[in-house]
Amino acid sequence: MSILAAGLLSIFLFAWIFWPEKNPFRQHVKTRVDYLRERKEAIYENLRDLSFEYKSGKYPDEDYSAQRLALENEAAGVIAEIDRLEA
Repeated sequence: MSILAAGLLSIFLFAWIFWPEKNPFRQHVKTRVDYLRERKEAIYENLRDLSFEYKSGKYPDEDYSAQRLALENEAAGVIAEIDRLEA
């Protein structure tokens, strides 16, 4: 009886772990908008890091201004493309 219970438990656990929806090796199909949203969040994080490092004195004014402008332009382009794709 205990062998049967152990076998059924093993089959159940195997099915629960390796069921296709729960498979960690199967990736969600990303759309272009998903990619752009992730990119936008990464740019915002980079802007926060840049601001923190500038306030802590690691960047001179010229470098900070140039990098901030480049990141803001990239963010504007990403947001514009998201808006265009969602329309």
